Amino acid sequence: MSGWDEGAIYYSDQAQSLGGDSGDPGSNAAAATRHSALQKFKEFIRSFETQKNVFSYRESLLHNPKYLLVDIEDLDAFDADLVAKLRNSPADYLPLFENAAGQVLANLKTKVPGNEGQLEERVPEDVQILLTSKEDPASMRRLGAQCISKLVKVAGITIAASRVKAKATYVIVMCKNCKNVQRVPCRPGLGGAIVPRSCNHIPQPGEEPCPLDPWVVVPDKSKYVDQQTLKLQENPEDVPTGELPRNILLSVDRHLVQTIVPGTRLTIMGIYSIYQASNSSTSHKGAVAVRQPYIRVVGIEEANDANSRGPASFTQEEIEEFKKFAAEPDVYTSICSKIAPSIFGHEDVKKAVACLIFGGSRKNLPDGVKLRGDINVLLLGDPSTAKSQFLKFVEKTAPIAVYTSGKGSSAAGLTASVIRDSSSREFYLEGGAMVLADGGVVCIDEFDKMRSEDRVAIHEAMEQQTISIAKAGITTVLNSRTSVLAAANPPSGRYDDLKTAQDNIDLQTTILSRFDLIFIVKDIRMYSQDKIIASHIIKVHASAGAALGDNRVVSKEENWLKRYIQYCRTECHPRLSEPASKKLQDNYVKIRQDMRQQANETGEAAAIPITVRQLEAIVRLSEALAKMKLCHVATEDNVKEAIRLFTVSTMDAAKSGINQQVNLTAEMANEIKQAETQIRRRVGIGNHISERKLIDELTRMGMNESIVRRALIIMHQRDEVEYKRERRLILRKA
Repeated sequence: MSGWDEGAIYYSDQAQSLGGDSGDPGSNAAAATRHSALQKFKEFIRSFETQKNVFSYRESLLHNPKYLLVDIEDLDAFDADLVAKLRNSPADYLPLFENAAGQVLANLKTKVPGNEGQLEERVPEDVQILLTSKEDPASMRRLGAQCISKLVKVAGITIAASRVKAKATYVIVMCKNCKNVQRVPCRPGLGGAIVPRSCNHIPQPGEEPCPLDPWVVVPDKSKYVDQQTLKLQENPEDVPTGELPRNILLSVDRHLVQTIVPGTRLTIMGIYSIYQASNSSTSHKGAVAVRQPYIRVVGIEEANDANSRGPASFTQEEIEEFKKFAAEPDVYTSICSKIAPSIFGHEDVKKAVACLIFGGSRKNLPDGVKLRGDINVLLLGDPSTAKSQFLKFVEKTAPIAVYTSGKGSSAAGLTASVIRDSSSREFYLEGGAMVLADGGVVCIDEFDKMRSEDRVAIHEAMEQQTISIAKAGITTVLNSRTSVLAAANPPSGRYDDLKTAQDNIDLQTTILSRFDLIFIVKDIRMYSQDKIIASHIIKVHASAGAALGDNRVVSKEENWLKRYIQYCRTECHPRLSEPASKKLQDNYVKIRQDMRQQANETGEAAAIPITVRQLEAIVRLSEALAKMKLCHVATEDNVKEAIRLFTVSTMDAAKSGINQQVNLTAEMANEIKQAETQIRRRVGIGNHISERKLIDELTRMGMNESIVRRALIIMHQRDEVEYKRERRLILRKA
């Protein structure tokens, strides 16, 4: 073994060698196999017909010479043996395929004049082969040592994307001593280059021999390609109960770089590979053979066109079907019937949710100001009124949606967080729910349980539709063009009709004005209605285990609705017509007048403010109603329906609850005054007492319970009584 590292070059060229060294007796057979595979690949690209006399791969290569999308099923139909080799040794055969594509492209193009005037073949170009397949993706949990260096297909959701780096395909190294230049190929993916220890220059007599490790990299003469790493996490529906979702590192290069943003659902084909992690030496001291797995991506399919962020592609048949559907007279009713069909009643809420999913038109003004087109809806009310079911339905139906719960969400989790990378120690941004749902809907359940400082964080995202970050030296603005659908309970759990609107809607005015529609959902106890609801729910439960074929029909219909929503959002951007604008203006002025009159009568401002934001809300609703019919102009009828929706939701919420002046006769006013006096006598200033105990004591003295409650509400409004935990009240100085 002496002298094994002198005067020779040793490196591993996995991408080019198909087995053994040049001295191996089987090397000739390997070279023959390699040559025949190359010829077969060239023949496939040149002559494979998808239809009669349609050479799609040849045409595709001429049309787009940078990359070629190959369906494995087509290759299998051409030569099954070739597919088996490609699946078992993709690192060996994929470069051959790319080489074949480059040679075919050079042959297809016209010849160019050479130095001596004759026509010469073009130099083969680099063509990237992207593979696609119709097979089912494997589970991320099943990938093990048996899959290493094999072709695999997995599905998941991207949670992080690194910045783009330059990766060398080969490195030019120069000897410091004799200036000898050598080209060292680099392994694809996350592999590096194996540089020889010594220079192969034979010294002349009297010349000093080259030392060990004499090489210096010449970066200018090396060749590079773009490379990016992604983190792919299991789809939430694939994670077993009680387990944490797994994730795996992906390496993408060349034309796949910067095509994917975090939050996109993907199905990828790639080569399951291993690499030596830079920080693994600390955690596995002495574990030389331990390697981290990653997937070198050779093809990306977005899981569903409706989920993709890029421009969606619709077939001509689909477009004709959508236009035919939009031309029907009852299209609005038809769409609303498809919104949460398992929920009984709540017709107006369903219409509002339909408007939210379709959205209004986003406008850019000449001075650079952007007006949002997304609609925000708040559902506030009793438990068990299907609020969360609406949120879950929207999460499933909207093209892009993120579901989160108020109690488990922090300000950073909703907006964006700054994280330090463990290996490079650099800070980088990771988008939260509002950023991941850019261009879609954020569903926030238990909105009232959020901490107030976390709720303030989404103010900017709801109106300006941006998220500003100034942390750890990173100052940037992220887009969050999302609609917000929130569900909340009143402070006491149930909606209390004996309280005023302010007490029932315990949210700040600043956040309430950002919601276009606020629905108060009550659980009304009515014999006839309860009977119908009970019958509907029993029917839903009874038919839940229906045949599998029905489920396929349902999922197909859901997918159709998703595609229709995306088509409307992409193609249609309605504007208000002249008569509709006039009608809207008159109605807004009248609403403001009514609210001013109500405030003068009651002596207090409305719980829900009616501001210019609410006028913009009606404009957005009108545009959304026009968009459902693929109409480019919002008419008076759209404005009329938008005003009706606004009246039954936000206006009703503003006028809900009791007012202290309502039906107050002189006798009642006198009784309330007496009750106030008794309360002051019974509770000393600064003392605590349970509300229930106080009411019981005063009713034993012969007072009416409702009069005592009303007296307490009025005193609370005047800030004479303050409520503490567990409904204990404290009397303050008047």
